[in-house]
Amino acid sequence: MYRLLTLALLAAPACAAPVPTGPANVPEFKPAFAGQTRAEAVKTRAPLAVTEIAAGFNKPWALTFLPDGRMLVTEKAAGSIRIVARDGAKSPPLTGTPKTDARGQGGMFDVTLAPDFAKSGTIFWSYAEPREGGTGLAVARGKLVQGAAPRVEDVKVVFRMLPTLDSTMHYGGRIRFAPDGKLFITTGERSILPGRVQAQDLGSHFGKVIRINADGSVPKDNPFVGKAGARPEIWSSGHRNIQSAALDAKGRLWEVEMGPQGGDELNLVVKAKDYGWPTIGYGEEYSGKPVGKGITAAPGLEQPVYYWDPVIAPSGMAIHSGKGVPEWQGNVFIGGLKTKDVVRLVLRGDKVVGEERLVGERGERIREVREGPDGALYLLTDATDGKLLRVGTR
Repeated sequence: MYRLLTLALLAAPACAAPVPTGPANVPEFKPAFAGQTRAEAVKTRAPLAVTEIAAGFNKPWALTFLPDGRMLVTEKAAGSIRIVARDGAKSPPLTGTPKTDARGQGGMFDVTLAPDFAKSGTIFWSYAEPREGGTGLAVARGKLVQGAAPRVEDVKVVFRMLPTLDSTMHYGGRIRFAPDGKLFITTGERSILPGRVQAQDLGSHFGKVIRINADGSVPKDNPFVGKAGARPEIWSSGHRNIQSAALDAKGRLWEVEMGPQGGDELNLVVKAKDYGWPTIGYGEEYSGKPVGKGITAAPGLEQPVYYWDPVIAPSGMAIHSGKGVPEWQGNVFIGGLKTKDVVRLVLRGDKVVGEERLVGERGERIREVREGPDGALYLLTDATDGKLLRVGTR
């Protein structure tokens, strides 16, 4: 039986105050433009309910929907992928996937269907790959064979983050297909200083958005193809750790990346742009010291569309179609690991004009947020007894 929790999210009068979050870590940093942070608090008018579909996942990280409404769910800590029925029944872990390194922030990450899945049965997934000398993000593809003992066959690695580094942190790991069939991959800069300094280095995959063809080859229109010393898979640079990514109705890629202490960012990703980390940012080191020169802007570096201080610790992201909840059309939903809620952003054009926090009363870290075929939000909670939740209208 499902456990049902009704949310009292009824109409509320307009309010100019932002969502209460407490004081900023770096109050001396001021936004570059009005509305870049602490937007007006808003409320969903439709009455919503949370349904628990399944539990018992080992640190679930991502989900995607199969054409028949079942889901593929990854388990970070277990290094596995399961098929989950609409009633919550879980298959055994898929066999045939490569070994993962689940130490620290590693393990199994994202999963998605190939654009031609109906014909090919191919799925893609990202994971922390153990290697000589350390680890790195990898993306593989394989044919999903369903049944009582599901598996993947004809597995091929289509991307490997380089260089290899002895770190178990900041892998990034989101994978999203664009309407043109190209695959976007988000990476992190591995956290430790030898990795961090490579986030703006075009000779490294660290701290980048990657764009490849489905077979792993490099699209000819990538911005750094033919540039001496640059890795041709790179689409954008200067990112810290991207665990949230989604495409909007126009096919544009948006991402939300983790800042340090303060400075989580929402960015609209544009070809060849540098998003500034670690040269600029709106946070500070965990020690309280400035990051680099402690500046928030510099020539040639992109400003975030929106930022948070204090942080939400973002992971998981959906841009809603409006199906089932019309007022959500075009809204951005982000999982909050730190804030233990789902952050809703209302955009007007490409500017954030409102913010809301959902399901925070449950007190659970939200790792994944996806819109389902029914227009509801499907969430994964980050725990060794992780849950699959549905948030939709009553």
